[in-house]
Amino acid sequence: MNSIRCSISFALVAACLGFTGSQNAVAQCDACLQPAYRLQSQTVYEERQVTVFKVTQETEYEQRQVTRKVPVWETQTRERRYMVVRPVRETSVHEERYTVQRPVWETQIRDCSYNRVRNIVETSQREERYTVQRPVWETSEREEHYTVMRPVTETVEYERRYTVMRPVVNYETRYADQGCYVNQVSYVQGAPARRGLTWMPATPVVSPITGAPQFQRPGLVWANVQTPAQQVVTKVWKPNLVAVQVPVTKYCPQEVVQKVPVQVCRQVPQQMVRKVPVRVCRMVQEEHVRMVPHTTCRQVTERVERKVSVRVCRMVQEEHVRKVPVTVCRFVREERVEPYQVRVCRMVEKQETISVPRTVCRKVPVTYTYRVPHTVMVRVPLEQPCCGP
Repeated sequence: MNSIRCSISFALVAACLGFTGSQNAVAQCDACLQPAYRLQSQTVYEERQVTVFKVTQETEYEQRQVTRKVPVWETQTRERRYMVVRPVRETSVHEERYTVQRPVWETQIRDCSYNRVRNIVETSQREERYTVQRPVWETSEREEHYTVMRPVTETVEYERRYTVMRPVVNYETRYADQGCYVNQVSYVQGAPARRGLTWMPATPVVSPITGAPQFQRPGLVWANVQTPAQQVVTKVWKPNLVAVQVPVTKYCPQEVVQKVPVQVCRQVPQQMVRKVPVRVCRMVQEEHVRMVPHTTCRQVTERVERKVSVRVCRMVQEEHVRKVPVTVCRFVREERVEPYQVRVCRMVEKQETISVPRTVCRKVPVTYTYRVPHTVMVRVPLEQPCCGP
């Protein structure tokens, strides 16, 4: 990467210089001292290939042996014993006597005579006396007693009790920090030792070859440079605990009784009398007579003779005998055996091979091509040279 950066920097500098030179640099002909060609800068791209590694993820499957239990169903035959009750039927014949009703039809003559009622309508007039009520109005005065409520205002004092919070001051001893800030000098270690040029004075040393003492001349040498410690002045709080009497105000509830004058309006009943004119309606009875026509309906009964022949059914009892078969059911207990099949599940171990996925990261080389610009100077001949081509 450093070589690529140097190549690109060099190409850019050459391009700048070439652009400046292309404007001013013009070659001259040796024979006539006239310009035959001129220099022009061109940019040429050089292709380079770089191989890098690209991280790819692949899934690999690992084969593992797994043992698991598999249910195996088997069919077994078993016997079931149970008791049954078997019916045993016995048939016998017995006589049954019963009575039946036999119909006997007879013809009779029945008297169906009936009465027929006929209405006779007659019209006549009669006197009807009726009484009517005639209103007679009279005016009179009567006394009416009524009660009115007269307001009477009185001033009454009543006690109003309420609670107020009275402040009570108590002094408590508390400790207050009345310290101050003082200057404290501390040494701060300098930066860690680093490699650099430092001045080394003349010092006596021992030669590692001969072992003779000798003086080393002063000068700049490469050595570990240690920054000296520095003094730092910092402000530090110096505590000073002092007992101080602090007033503490507490509010205590206190009941206060206050007499408040209140005007009370009391209603006093008062009897009043007034005369009220009253108009009274009195009903006077009068008797009137009027002729009222009325219709009278009179009923006349007539006898209608009628003879009807009727067939009458008379029931005659007769006794019969019949034979009825009777079946008697008797239950007998028996034991039976019934085979049946049962499915039984048995767990059997079975080994299987399974594939377990696993992600693996791999580096794949990838080659790509990039272009590096270079600036070159090219001679471009002039259109009209002075001394021929």
